[in-house]
Amino acid sequence: MIRVLVVDDQQLLRQGLCSLLALSDEVEVVGQANDGQEAREWLQANAGKADVMLLDIRMPRMTGIELLNALKQDGALLPTIMLTTFDDHESLMGALSAGAKGYLLKDVSLETLVDGIEAVHNGESLIQPAITNTLINSLQGLNTTPDGPAPVEPLSAKEKEILRLMASGCSNKEIAGALFKSEGTVKNQVSTILAKLDARDRTRAVLRAVELGIIG
Repeated sequence: MIRVLVVDDQQLLRQGLCSLLALSDEVEVVGQANDGQEAREWLQANAGKADVMLLDIRMPRMTGIELLNALKQDGALLPTIMLTTFDDHESLMGALSAGAKGYLLKDVSLETLVDGIEAVHNGESLIQPAITNTLINSLQGLNTTPDGPAPVEPLSAKEKEILRLMASGCSNKEIAGALFKSEGTVKNQVSTILAKLDARDRTRAVLRAVELGIIG
């Protein structure tokens, strides 16, 4: 059972989300907070009692991004999914830079949300495919130097195929099913892709690939 802390300033939405998660056998809501400051205090008082945090971005007193930065300073950052209505480039990049492992819109299904919670709990990163498309569109045409991004070790056709599935938000298990491979093989290939792109996680690998024009 994965223990979840839900942080959102909209009480009706927060309670509805908790009621929705109560329908799942995989997760358990162990705490709620109205804003970032309250969440920080909850985590200080309940160290080790939550495995994953579902976090809104825009809240009074302390925003979600401010909370992530504060928790990094406290050494208490836990795997976090930003659950928000905002899919703009600035919010997404701010959340990822602050340490968020996932970014989902609030209209996701229970199945998608639980899958996301399990993914970040297992050390993976994820961005909802609809948001990935928004990000790709915002990054297209960006080029930091006249000569373009620095080159990387070439990816094989199969690695590019896996990368495209990663960009679509597929987990290792889903990629394995789509390509008729074992999950262990896919995990190893994902690790190779991360190394070639000099990326520390799946999300940054996708962003790097978009920047380089490998996918898009």
